[in-house]
Amino acid sequence: MTLVDGAPPTASAVTVCCRPVPSTVRFLVVCLAGAAGTGARFLVTTGLLRWLGPAFPSGTLAVNVVGSGLLGLVMELALHGVIAPDTRVVLAAGVMGGFTTYSSFNYEALSYFQRGAWALGGGYLLATGLGCFAAGALGTAAARWLVAG
Repeated sequence: MTLVDGAPPTASAVTVCCRPVPSTVRFLVVCLAGAAGTGARFLVTTGLLRWLGPAFPSGTLAVNVVGSGLLGLVMELALHGVIAPDTRVVLAAGVMGGFTTYSSFNYEALSYFQRGAWALGGGYLLATGLGCFAAGALGTAAARWLVAG
């Protein structure tokens, strides 16, 4: 991982707003952010399960698409210096790392194919791939719009 200017962080500390922050504090903040992302994922997936039912993994699709959009937004804003490097790490690796669920997506898609539900499996792969790609592009475009305007 590198900072926005391309310089790698030191092993012992990273500077945040004029004060060095020990790497263990940074690690713990990323872990807490990951827990928040995991909690948000749980709320979204269980809420959509209750609302839409279990026939299609709508919750996993939703968190992967929304997470892709938010990650695109965060990374583009960081690239333009709007988000500090440590904030980017907390949001990208922490919150989005806990929120998105590629491993769940993979398991659910594979289970469709193993059961012979080729249309549902293919639809899920297509919806997730295109949805996440489009959301990532929209997040990036939104960040560019925010920076320019």
